[in-house]
Amino acid sequence: MELRHLHYFIAVAEELHFSRAAERLHISQPPLSQQIRALEEELGVKLFERTKRHVQLTEAGNVFLERSYRVFAQLEQAVEVTQRVGRGEVGQLAIGFVGSAMYTVLPEIFRVFRAQFPAVELQLQELTTAQQIQALHDKQVDVGIVRSAINEPGLSGSCFLPETLVLALPETHPLSAQTQVSLSTLADEAFILFPARMGPVFYEQIINLCQQAGFRPKVAQEAVQMETIVGLVAAGLGIAIVPASMQNFHRSGVIYRPLEEQIPYTGLYLTWRQHDSSPVLSAFLNLARKTAQRESKRDDP
Repeated sequence: MELRHLHYFIAVAEELHFSRAAERLHISQPPLSQQIRALEEELGVKLFERTKRHVQLTEAGNVFLERSYRVFAQLEQAVEVTQRVGRGEVGQLAIGFVGSAMYTVLPEIFRVFRAQFPAVELQLQELTTAQQIQALHDKQVDVGIVRSAINEPGLSGSCFLPETLVLALPETHPLSAQTQVSLSTLADEAFILFPARMGPVFYEQIINLCQQAGFRPKVAQEAVQMETIVGLVAAGLGIAIVPASMQNFHRSGVIYRPLEEQIPYTGLYLTWRQHDSSPVLSAFLNLARKTAQRESKRDDP
């Protein structure tokens, strides 16, 4: 039995007239009658009572019509779900992210994605860069949001939100009176840095900036979370160079100042397994890039 047999049967059952059903199906009447007889022979029951002037469903025909409707309804549902999966509208997505990303456009990305793809289950995990790399390799997350480009076999990545760096100072610091601060004036300062083992690229960027200004920073403390780094600055334990989005983290006792030097951009990066062709992943990557671009334009003066 083929789906076309059910299609023919439903047309005759609804029209209760072979000529009208044939016209509706764009076939001639004799082949339609032959197909219905073949269907009845295959089922071993009569589906229609026929006279020259009258066509009527039998009791078995009524039952078969109801079940045929169900078959097509289930088929339509299967097609719809399959198409939605193919468009990335259904499924699960595990996302790792560094905590400081929550002070950028990331919450808006999550909000927009949830609104556009309500049937996708998001599983969010706050992880360091190193933890995200391992989680990607272990297939515990599908995409990571990190503070630096990842040069790791088997992983791909791209920057979706460029960001500059600023200086975080205790509000009582003598340099707080300046509108801009030169890196060269920080040679004798105690620095609070992100650990190299947790994010080597970001760590090296800070070290290189200081070395270009003629000194190597004196590391007083290390902290894994940007919020902790800013908190230690507020406590007067040192200064820190942080992403500009951390200015959205309002912490009493801390002020932020731009640096005089032309500072290379840092940013947020999307990273994922190189050969992952998941439609849900593709949908998230595209939406994240578009949302970040739109929000960046909105913030431009």
